[in-house]
Amino acid sequence: MISLWFILFSGAILFNINRLTDTLCIQKEIPEDRQPKVFRTINVLITILLLSSYIEISFT
Repeated sequence: MISLWFILFSGAILFNINRLTDTLCIQKEIPEDRQPKVFRTINVLITILLLSSYIEISFT
């Protein structure tokens, strides 16, 4: 049951982080060709954080 809640929570977090990243790219006027790299980097780092917190919650 906790897995389902965590997956839903993670999806909401990723959605909000991507929305904030888009706002950052617009505000800082990051060129269009660099934006995919920014999104990829932030998404990978957030995914690592979410996976590590899931593992910590599951195995403690």
